Amino acid sequence: MRTYELVLVLRPSLTEAKLKKVLGTIKGWLKPASITKEDVWGAKPLAYKIKRETSGYYTVLHLKAEESLDTGIEKRLVTDEDVLRHLLIRRK
Repeated sequence: MRTYELVLVLRPSLTEAKLKKVLGTIKGWLKPASITKEDVWGAKPLAYKIKRETSGYYTVLHLKAEESLDTGIEKRLVTDEDVLRHLLIRRK
């Protein structure tokens, strides 16, 4: 069983409904894996501007998967305009 950690930085200008929709979509992309824990850090200031934003909405997802996660997930995260940054790491 492989464990992963996905850190998402989303646009802070998203409404509550849009934020839930974006997170639901991302969780749908992670279907082969199960989400064991979700930490919502909320809006935090950024060290530098990203896509003209000075703050971001942080969420951390802890995942478990039987096999390695598809690289298509990262491609989708990069092309999603509501995701400012992401970090997907494999935990030991």
